Amino acid sequence: MITLDAALAALEDIAPLRLAAKWDNVGLLVDPTGADTPVRRVFLCIDLTEPVFAEALEDGADLIVAYHPIIFGGWKRLDRRNGQRRSVIDAIRAGIAIFSPHTAADSAPGGVCDWLLDAVGPVVERAPIEPAALEADLGAGLGRAGRLIEPRPLADLLPRIKKHLGLTHVRLAEAPGHTDGAVVETVAVCPGAGGSLFEAVGAVDLLITGELRHHDVLARVARGTSVILTDHTNCERGWLPLLQAALSERLGGGISVVVSARDRDPLVVT
Repeated sequence: MITLDAALAALEDIAPLRLAAKWDNVGLLVDPTGADTPVRRVFLCIDLTEPVFAEALEDGADLIVAYHPIIFGGWKRLDRRNGQRRSVIDAIRAGIAIFSPHTAADSAPGGVCDWLLDAVGPVVERAPIEPAALEADLGAGLGRAGRLIEPRPLADLLPRIKKHLGLTHVRLAEAPGHTDGAVVETVAVCPGAGGSLFEAVGAVDLLITGELRHHDVLARVARGTSVILTDHTNCERGWLPLLQAALSERLGGGISVVVSARDRDPLVVT
């Protein structure tokens, strides 16, 4: 039997919570039944919206791992006046635990940041943009930057990036040099919104993130950097199958780990 405690230990092994940003709200956010509760089915998503929670309920989930924390920003009451609070109330009634790894999963080696950097192909000099504080966590930290082993024109990289992200379209602000065929050699990435983190990134050929302010994009392009924007969660969701495999390996055959089929970015290209 796999207990909630054992499932949480596996999640901690994959993405230690000490690696999370100080402002974040990570870990076990809803615990209606306790550490010894059996967990037979783990449900993975990025955003625990009401349709996604309904899917988890239908699926018989005992534990929901929602990458973005459903409880954030100092709730003052727990009522049914919005979808997030309704989902938390219904999870408690159903005995479903909710866990969020968020920036711990970004920071961890092999986590969301490393998966996103892999979109451009093999790189060397891979390093966090904001390294973790402890020397024991070498290689961990927020964001990733690296140098392509085989520098290539941006036009050649785009199909690979879109395939890696599972997208048919991305938004591209192309620097003049790349329009003329100059190769991309250095890349920096940030899941979600890269604005404040990218302030620590100097000259680089390509930035990949979900969203970035208009004037920040203009400034980067003027400095010779191309920018790819995917919309916020499209540069995070593709990591969930890797989490699914890692959890399944650690917990063995006594548990089922599924990825939501309804979880998607709220913005679509029409």
